[in-house]
Amino acid sequence: MEIKRFTKNDSGFICEACGREVEPLGYTSRNHCPYCLASLHLDNNPGDRAAGCGGIMDAVKSEPDPKKGFIIYHKCRKCGAVKRNRAALDSRGQQDNMDLLIELTSKEL
Repeated sequence: MEIKRFTKNDSGFICEACGREVEPLGYTSRNHCPYCLASLHLDNNPGDRAAGCGGIMDAVKSEPDPKKGFIIYHKCRKCGAVKRNRAALDSRGQQDNMDLLIELTSKEL
């Protein structure tokens, strides 16, 4: 039996790191704040909400990808896990914080 690796879970939220309201993307799962780029350690696989940690994941590095835009590396404050996520452009044109994405390209994990 094939294991599903992606579950669409596109809901808005209040960012635990900066307190701003984040709207759903409308086409895929929103998994990080577009303002501060922080996430929560909720998923084992995208959208499954199966991780038991729940810690804040800070954006610690980004790298440009010619096919996917930017890839953001998040590190959990609570357990130290590192996860990769694609930067997002939502259906209303609200792009992730490009200045912060560029600043994080010079960082090391």
